[in-house]
Amino acid sequence: MIDTKDKILETAERLIGEQGYAATSLRQIIAEAGVNLAAVHYHFGSKEELLDELVQRKAEKVNAIRMSRLQALEHAGGKPGVRVILDAFFEPALEMASSHPQFVRLMGRVISEGMMPEIAERHFYPTVQRFIRALQQALPGIPPAEVAMRGHFMLGALAHTMSSSPKTKKVAARDTELRRRMKMLVTFLAAGFSAPASKAEEA
Repeated sequence: MIDTKDKILETAERLIGEQGYAATSLRQIIAEAGVNLAAVHYHFGSKEELLDELVQRKAEKVNAIRMSRLQALEHAGGKPGVRVILDAFFEPALEMASSHPQFVRLMGRVISEGMMPEIAERHFYPTVQRFIRALQQALPGIPPAEVAMRGHFMLGALAHTMSSSPKTKKVAARDTELRRRMKMLVTFLAAGFSAPASKAEEA
């Protein structure tokens, strides 16, 4: 039987994914979950802390798998290339998205409401920084600062790809499946990371 805390989390994840964070009140979450206000305050303290835990419980799992895969690549001998590093970063996110589509909708709402930078800093940036260092090692001909900036572009592209379908009607009609879009994104990013340094960096 699902416990009270999980019931609150699952209800909040569904409602925020459907309506958005700002439009979803604690009162509504309480009513839908069939619990009382005291239960929410006991387990989370506030609506902000509830959202934080919603993200954390998925982010911890994804980041642990990412780190495990990156470490396996680095211990396999030789220097891992850009594409396999990106695959190690993206595949766990795709696996999570495939098994928890409701969470993807929630993250889409978080992104659209401008809350992602703060959430990303708490739950994703330490792992992202570790991957950026691996990419810097794989790209010795590119200034580290530029590789880091390309990593910033990567996060924006990932958030957009996971939270929305293609807006161009012809593209959407041909392809709305997340796995395919993510594979295309990794191919695009691998080329971008491997491109020569920009003229601004070379000057």
